[in-house]
Amino acid sequence: MFPPKLREGNEIRVVAPSSSLTIISDENKRAALNRLRSLGFTVTFSKNAKEMDESGSSSIESRVKDLHEAFSDANVKGILAVIGGYNVNQILKYLDYDLIRNNPKVLCGYSDITAMSNAIYEKTGLVNYSGPVFANFGMMKGFEHTLEYFKKCLMSEEPFEIVPSKEWSDDRWYIDQDRRNFMKNSGPYIINDGRAEGTIIGGNLCTLNLLQGTEFMPSMRDTIVFLEDDDMEGKLTYSNFDRNLQSLLHLPDAQHMKGVVIGRFQKESEMNREKLVKIIRTKKELGDIPVIADVDFGHSSPMATFPIGGIARVSAKNNQTKLEIVRH
Repeated sequence: MFPPKLREGNEIRVVAPSSSLTIISDENKRAALNRLRSLGFTVTFSKNAKEMDESGSSSIESRVKDLHEAFSDANVKGILAVIGGYNVNQILKYLDYDLIRNNPKVLCGYSDITAMSNAIYEKTGLVNYSGPVFANFGMMKGFEHTLEYFKKCLMSEEPFEIVPSKEWSDDRWYIDQDRRNFMKNSGPYIINDGRAEGTIIGGNLCTLNLLQGTEFMPSMRDTIVFLEDDDMEGKLTYSNFDRNLQSLLHLPDAQHMKGVVIGRFQKESEMNREKLVKIIRTKKELGDIPVIADVDFGHSSPMATFPIGGIARVSAKNNQTKLEIVRH
């Protein structure tokens, strides 16, 4: 089930299902609001978006109430997460999935939001989107590519190809908007050759793995699995990505995956092509399916928006990659 696309004049509700709006600077909030309004959207905030406890989040009750109100409000056409965090999985068993199914609308976020996105798809069949959060719209420089794919995925019905950006950044732009560091993007590379088409699931790997063994984990049968991870583990990212990926591949229906698309790792993770290829080569489960890496999504910028539950087509051969979002 695909929600109606966003259009100019639509109302977007900003909600905080993970971390609170309060952690975002006033400058960033103003810039994000201005960017969204310049696209023709009306922006409203959930009642409890600013509530914040010792974890930087808010109560389960407040987060669930805000999401239910956003889905119930006929004026709201899109729901945008404030930012990621650590605890969105707390709210999953309290969500009214019938309400969500009966009021389909665009829902977008990434990182910790991965758990909610995949759970909603599994429980309702509603396609929702891995893409920029409200805070990202406050980025003053280097946001053009991210915005282009936000529009292609959420404001158009047409299939599109995810074409690599010319440059990328991994700096703390939200601290200093003027001193940015952009690097040349060499584009995606092939780890395993092949061609495949399938249903998209995934997002942040360690967050997706929180769903294993629960009613909220989508089937991996006939899927193209999109995976990324952050740099919070530093040098341990290599080992943690390896074991988290192996854990995912131990799921019974992982043998029916069609392909894997890996996003870009942050610099402080110290992950590189050689290390990632070594990890993938140890996974015999992936030996017969296409695997490409360094695609524009994850915890760096820019990031492409893609549909959880949509259809992707990947081609990897002769040192050439092509990644298409066929249905979104």
